[in-house]
Amino acid sequence: MAAYVIVEVTTPDPELMGRYRPLVAPTLEPFGGRFLVRGGRTETLEGGWAPERIVVMEFPSLEQARAWWSSEVYAEPKRMRQAAGRTRMIVVEGL
Repeated sequence: MAAYVIVEVTTPDPELMGRYRPLVAPTLEPFGGRFLVRGGRTETLEGGWAPERIVVMEFPSLEQARAWWSSEVYAEPKRMRQAAGRTRMIVVEGL
């Protein structure tokens, strides 16, 4: 069953986040991951949610998504992301 990592990003350090972004895609490949949404325009339809940036990644399974997030290959880019901004991240199983 596919799994989706959904991330809300606020970026106080855009320079560091800019260096982080090109490093991420190669870390997804070994885990079968891919970007579905990567910071496109958002529009609030209901409620007061107004995220600065949304990212959605798809993985073949919840286990693959967790393995990517905790992998050695993503460890350094993850540290960069965490230093560059604030994120809220969840993983959810799909249909």
